[in-house]
Amino acid sequence: MIEMNEKLIQSLLPGKILSVQVGLTRTAVLAETNDGIRCGLAATLTNRDEHEGRPAVQNAGRLQTMNYIDLASLIESYSLVETSIGLATINALLPRHPNEWVDLNAEDYLAEHGAHKNVAIVGHFPFVDRLRSLTQNLWVLELNPRDGDLPAQAAPEVVPQSDVLAITATTLINKTFQGLIDLCRPDTTVILVGPSAPLSPVMYDYGIDVLFGTIVTDPQSALLGVGQGISLRQLQQEKLVRLVTLTKGK
Repeated sequence: MIEMNEKLIQSLLPGKILSVQVGLTRTAVLAETNDGIRCGLAATLTNRDEHEGRPAVQNAGRLQTMNYIDLASLIESYSLVETSIGLATINALLPRHPNEWVDLNAEDYLAEHGAHKNVAIVGHFPFVDRLRSLTQNLWVLELNPRDGDLPAQAAPEVVPQSDVLAITATTLINKTFQGLIDLCRPDTTVILVGPSAPLSPVMYDYGIDVLFGTIVTDPQSALLGVGQGISLRQLQQEKLVRLVTLTKGK
């Protein structure tokens, strides 16, 4: 993942960091670029042992003074909170490809491309139960399994059987992404899903075929909402974000 993260960072637009908000479920970074004010999002994850020694965020209170490259480089941090900040910075400053964006959600894609196939989903998304009757097999892998889910440790058994694999983009934060990619068959269609997903062609070089991510359409309001615990559903309802899809080869 280090090489992938380095390529993502190398691709970024220059920007001045204006604000960083680490909210209850989302992290947001506001940056000023030549293309205007941008806001990038990522899930907020925390280490269980964050209070034992090292602080969760070493430069808390001064993050907005950091160079954008240094802030983005936090994606390699041991601290999951800092990793979230790094990924949100990357998502704020990635070059955009609006001519390649399609308004297509992951559920509709999986309903079409996963029909009568073996589908594995890493992360319990709200739509998983609606897909079960459409697929030959549907396996849901979760760190905290619910009824019908499999534990994340079952990945080595399940992922190689999958014709389609949908991975939550939080795996980029908790550092489990590469391990899942390594388990895939060469012919498996792999999609990356969630507001944390970098909408960048760089991801195609690292096993991803389709990206389902988020473009913040109202940066200031989204930043304010994140600081007050806004959910993805609320961001959508308030029309502060646009969910878009990028597909390899298109």
